[in-house]
Amino acid sequence: MNRLIAYLVRFAVILIGYVVASLAASAFLNLLFLASLGYTPEHPEPAATASLWFSIPFVALFVAYFAFMPAAVAILISEILSRRDWLFYALAGAVVAAVFLGFARQTADANFAATDTRDMLAVIGCGMVGGIFYWLSAGRWAGSWREAGDAPTSPGPSGS
Repeated sequence: MNRLIAYLVRFAVILIGYVVASLAASAFLNLLFLASLGYTPEHPEPAATASLWFSIPFVALFVAYFAFMPAAVAILISEILSRRDWLFYALAGAVVAAVFLGFARQTADANFAATDTRDMLAVIGCGMVGGIFYWLSAGRWAGSWREAGDAPTSPGPSGS
């Protein structure tokens, strides 16, 4: 029963981490877009900053939708291999973004595919930021849940 609860808690932590990663990738994508339009923090416009409160969660829905299957495979691989380092999750985020770009290119929709190198690198950077934020929120805490589920209920020998 302890193991079942540990698995359910870990699944909830994975879902929360995925939401945090989607929001972080969306925020990074919004900031890159605003920077490409010439928005600078020295001259904040109320319309631009207020729109971020709506656009970041809205774009995060699309990020989470398009990245779900490749991210699920990356998360499954990380759980099976017990990878807990930030570099693995950053590279996994880059791979997830590259898989998304590959699928977007195969659709042959000229309005949807990112063909400019800067756009592709921005999407891959967003995937890396999402991977790092997944590691911060869910990836690095995964080592202790297995021991908690397998921990004996009685204390061990005292050694004295």
